[in-house]
Amino acid sequence: MTLLDINNVSVRHGQLRAVQDFSLRVEAGEKVAVIGANGAGKSTLLRAIAGILPVSAGRISLDGEDITELTPYRRVALGIAMVPEGRRLFRSLTIEENLLTGAYRKRPGSWNLEAVYELFPWMGERRKLGATQLSGGEQQAVAIGRALMSNPRILLIDELSLGLSPAIVKRIYSVVPRVIESGCAVLFVEQDVSQALSVADHALCLLEGRTMLAGPAGELELPAVEAAYFGAVSRKD
Repeated sequence: MTLLDINNVSVRHGQLRAVQDFSLRVEAGEKVAVIGANGAGKSTLLRAIAGILPVSAGRISLDGEDITELTPYRRVALGIAMVPEGRRLFRSLTIEENLLTGAYRKRPGSWNLEAVYELFPWMGERRKLGATQLSGGEQQAVAIGRALMSNPRILLIDELSLGLSPAIVKRIYSVVPRVIESGCAVLFVEQDVSQALSVADHALCLLEGRTMLAGPAGELELPAVEAAYFGAVSRKD
């Protein structure tokens, strides 16, 4: 069953088309990776899905409902939650207070403070600590927990590994299967090709806002991915 359907979407930054004629379907319970270099249009794509940026053409549907013109907060209420690049926690709030902000437009579901603390056991023990007292990896975990508090149907994660060590990235990605078990699909953008392909069910490579390569993650050969990543191949239609 198609949960998220993106059909020929384009997104502009001024005169620049940052995303061009992009299409993608994400099924319920699926993990999809969007890979590409800086400036490929990955973050722009996620922001358009979340409603932060308007689309200049095309259509975005969630479970068959056209959400192209909906505001971000209405998309959250329907089941779209985003973990932004750079975490963007509220610096003046504690861990628990940051988590609770994610429940403002929450849907019915299994994610609450207890469930997040079970997913990240260290978090409950330190819930009264301020966000500024956390490491980068800990902040990323709180940002994921905050998004889960809305009980999303699809979780958007923007550059999870940015600025983090490989060991920390691997540890955070290890919780993704448990998120999927709750019935939530995950769409994430990533520069780390190997990490993305090891986690995702399906992957696609963006270059200058266009899909250069797409397919089941386990079937994409690294030389082909590298060629698409750096624009050494023609776009796959």
